[in-house]
Amino acid sequence: MPEDDVLVSVEAGVATITLNRPAVYNAQTPAMWARLREIGRELTGDVRVVVVRGAGRGFSAGLDTAALTGASVPGGLTFAELAELPADEVSTVIAGYQEAFDWLRRPDLITVAAVHGHAVGAGFQLALACDLRILADDARFAMAETSLGLVPDLGGTKRLVELVGYGRALEICVTGRRVGAAEAERMGLATVTVPAAELAAATNDLTAAVLAAPRGAVVETKALLLAAAGRGFAEQETAEREAQARRIAELAGHGE
Repeated sequence: MPEDDVLVSVEAGVATITLNRPAVYNAQTPAMWARLREIGRELTGDVRVVVVRGAGRGFSAGLDTAALTGASVPGGLTFAELAELPADEVSTVIAGYQEAFDWLRRPDLITVAAVHGHAVGAGFQLALACDLRILADDARFAMAETSLGLVPDLGGTKRLVELVGYGRALEICVTGRRVGAAEAERMGLATVTVPAAELAAATNDLTAAVLAAPRGAVVETKALLLAAAGRGFAEQETAEREAQARRIAELAGHGE
């Protein structure tokens, strides 16, 4: 993979990750997923916010179709090569790909997808892996995997159901249709939608608002919210009490 296919910069607690293959609408390769996985492991402890964006005219067109046609795919196997492997080995390969997106849900980070143009397939799932999604008004989501005879396998199915419900998620996935920015905001896929020219400014405003809150409180709150769906009220209230006790102890001992 050319080193500049995925760019990362860190400034004042914000890491900005840019998919940088604008000539192919930031189509993703296994080598790019390996680099994303590395970035997650390399981030220093002072990073609080991660912004994911795409260079050029769109966020990401999804998987590089070279994998489907049998052409060489940087850092990975073609579909024909994968098909020759035992099922457990295929599962191991895909698990490695999933790790490129999994770390974006870490409680110690707030992750933001700044989406313009098309976010298709793996591009849609990358945006879904982030905590928050700021959409330009020209943004278009689509889950194209089913139309190719595949399934979304980068963590997108669970997050999509959480955001829009089972019925709507099923309809979006099996039809592969485009979901525009306005509809995405109505159904809860977008945190906010802005004119394309204001995407960078809106992203900066959101990251500044996140950074304004004490880190410990943000981390504890994200952890509570991430686990809430799998807990009953009593269990969640216990978790809240425990988190609050930690906050009180830290504030009394160190202040923020």
